[in-house]
Amino acid sequence: MTDIAWIELALTAARPQALGALLRYFRDLDTAEEAFQEACLRAIRTWPDKGPPRDPAAWLIFVGRNSGVDQIRKRAKNQPLPEEAAFSDLSDAEEDIADRLDNAHYRDDILRLMFICCHPDLPNTQQIALALRIVCGLTVQQIARAFLVSESAMEQRITRAKGRVAKAQRGEGAVGFETPDVHERNARLQTVASMVYLVFNEGYSSGIGNPDSAAFCDEAIRLSRLLLRIFPAEPEMMGLSALMLLQHSRAGSRFDEAGQIVLLEDQDRGRWDRRLIDEALAMLDKAIRHRKPGPYQVQAAISALHARVASPSDTDWGEITLLYELLEKLSPSPVVSLNRAVALSKLKGADAALELIEPLAEKLDGYFYFHGVRGGLLMQTGRSDEARIAFDRAITLANSPAECAHIRMQLDRLGAGAGAGGG
Repeated sequence: MTDIAWIELALTAARPQALGALLRYFRDLDTAEEAFQEACLRAIRTWPDKGPPRDPAAWLIFVGRNSGVDQIRKRAKNQPLPEEAAFSDLSDAEEDIADRLDNAHYRDDILRLMFICCHPDLPNTQQIALALRIVCGLTVQQIARAFLVSESAMEQRITRAKGRVAKAQRGEGAVGFETPDVHERNARLQTVASMVYLVFNEGYSSGIGNPDSAAFCDEAIRLSRLLLRIFPAEPEMMGLSALMLLQHSRAGSRFDEAGQIVLLEDQDRGRWDRRLIDEALAMLDKAIRHRKPGPYQVQAAISALHARVASPSDTDWGEITLLYELLEKLSPSPVVSLNRAVALSKLKGADAALELIEPLAEKLDGYFYFHGVRGGLLMQTGRSDEARIAFDRAITLANSPAECAHIRMQLDRLGAGAGAGGG
């Protein structure tokens, strides 16, 4: 591994801890982020020669704190001096804060960082965008691509979120810097989990054509493990981690050599990562013993049913259908209903599934997978003309070349079937 590679890994792993501590020290997101970036630059310059410090996070906190203080003092030279009393007390205040920083528990710093980014007083889109930028360190370009908006629009969204947090720091708003109590923590934890899963899905759905895809998945799994260390008894955190591990275990078989999508039932299960699967199954079993089912646990249980069997023909579609029914109750959405329809088609056929998804047409008209699934079901029932219309609509909504190519393959199958029928 090159110097830059291992340094990047160390900086990524230390980011939530170091940035969380700097945020507590400076109580300003921009200042904390600038201080962290300066510390990272110094690490890149010095670590290759001197070697990594024993505790990279502590090193980054120390260097970032000194850098941030220097920058504040430089800016202060251009501002009027404060009242003499405040000026006289400055050194004592700094010593007190520095002492608290040096003896801080990383757990509280990380929670504060995540929970401020995902505070309920911020609009949901700002919560997740800010967390992706601050906690994960993703670029504005990467986040904009995940949200399907321009870079300038995403930059404005993140800036507005930072502005609201800054106003709260000045006492002008409700977004606080203190660690929330247990009830507020549980509410915000759901948003944090959503943010982590969004990062994963951006990588998972991008396919092999996006160089960021594997990094997004790995980052999301890393964050979920971090949350699990903080909340080791939270079954939904276990469920989220298990779900992502199970999905990521299939990464090597989801696309063929030409970059085309390989459906789950056609994948080479020998290429699935059994190490990730075993870790996920153990984690899911532990979560289930808490008897507090949640959406992530149910989704993980569905993925686990696929992972536990050696052949697609052994899949328990009846159990999967029941799990989707439970998921509809816990987290109702048209997308969940669409997935239940796919499972139902394996049990009762395409006609039963089509009957289930027809009411979803208006809500999911802009959703690629709806038209792809509907086209496939229509093709199974011999309604070729309707299937072609559905596939054409799916192509216009494709999110990647691989998705587009997959639908074109279905259209080719339709054409071949029509040719055979006409002969």
